[in-house]
Amino acid sequence: MASHPAPRTLTVGFDLDMTLIDSRPGIHAAYRALSAETGVRIDADLAVTRLGPPLEQELAHWFPDERIQEVGDRYREIYSAYAIEPTPAMPGAREAVAAVKELGGRAIVVTAKHEPNAELHLAHLGIAPDEVIGWLWAEAKAEALREHGASVYVGDHIGDVRGARVAEALSVAVPTGPCDAAELREAGADVILDDLTAFPAWLRDHCAAAA
Repeated sequence: MASHPAPRTLTVGFDLDMTLIDSRPGIHAAYRALSAETGVRIDADLAVTRLGPPLEQELAHWFPDERIQEVGDRYREIYSAYAIEPTPAMPGAREAVAAVKELGGRAIVVTAKHEPNAELHLAHLGIAPDEVIGWLWAEAKAEALREHGASVYVGDHIGDVRGARVAEALSVAVPTGPCDAAELREAGADVILDDLTAFPAWLRDHCAAAA
């Protein structure tokens, strides 16, 4: 297991979809609306089993290349009308963000999601990170993690593990999304928790050990 020294100011990054929020009901509703509007069949049940990568990767399963940008823009436009209200917080999400702040740290959200929609989700659920950075997936997440000095990144997808490793941050993984614990471990996660309810205690122990 890699050794990651704690910085003077603790900054913890969190992924959004299936880490802090269970976005499946909202995304399912948004895909159904998009399908009805475009007349193109989208298997929303299938789509919500593979959340994590950018929207365009999913749309490529249903639309020709020349339509993806147009349809993606339209999806993001209608998203707030369909996806915010049905989407709950994941168990322990509020407490996980609060735990960082209770230790005098900063909590940031780094997500592949359209940033305004990510902010809508968090505001609706009363989760208040210090920063929200959108449009970043997998290794590209390292850009924001480095910029903000994050020493820990928490996510549910192997792409999140890769982003943490490129940023030289501790990868804390929760198998609450499409990737199980074995996949996350194989990808190189440093720590695997069952879900975010275990995160506050783990973080306190981590910070105490680092001190």
